[in-house]
Amino acid sequence: VRRVLLWGVKVWRRITLIIPSECAGRRQRISMIGKLTGQLLEKNPPEVLLDCHGVGYELQVPMSTFYNLPASGDKVSLLTHFVVREDAQILYGFQSAEERAAFRELIKISGVGPRTALSVLSGMSVGELSQAVTLQEAGRLIKVPGIGKKTAERLLLELKGKLGADIGASATLVNDAQADILQALLALGYSDKEAAAALKALPADVGVSDGIKLALRALAK
Repeated sequence: VRRVLLWGVKVWRRITLIIPSECAGRRQRISMIGKLTGQLLEKNPPEVLLDCHGVGYELQVPMSTFYNLPASGDKVSLLTHFVVREDAQILYGFQSAEERAAFRELIKISGVGPRTALSVLSGMSVGELSQAVTLQEAGRLIKVPGIGKKTAERLLLELKGKLGADIGASATLVNDAQADILQALLALGYSDKEAAAALKALPADVGVSDGIKLALRALAK
């Protein structure tokens, strides 16, 4: 019901929202805008503007998606997640189903909103996040801007068994020695990607000391 001016007199006017009959039985779980395909008009991180048949959609995207976007003017498809708040309705876009799934797991955690979830996915890939969860490495999450030690520890605890189990075989096979090697490489200043690549090339039964030497030798090439 809204109040309008009609022929100089303020009256109350009722507006009825019509929902298709096939949706009437599931109003609580109506999914809106799960994917958008169109022309990429603008890129202003973390926001992009997508033209879909003449309608412009503004989407917030993690940097992991942003860096892989085509040039402005090209066609692109993004999976989306629609967030409705009292003061805003926001679309978030993702290049892969894994990114969107990780985002949805993150925002389920109490005190973690879409902005924090976007920061996490902008600071590390889904694979890196999953590996951090598997190894319970708070240090890797603390590197993300806006994530403190307590928040990082809570994220790892809440995500345990939800993300870590979904990463590739190389990450799921990480043992205690490999975890120590990985930590050593990160402490020496190597990136997550470099350390993970070096770790993957090591023998499965390598010791910590020998593993670090082999990894450093490979990284020096």
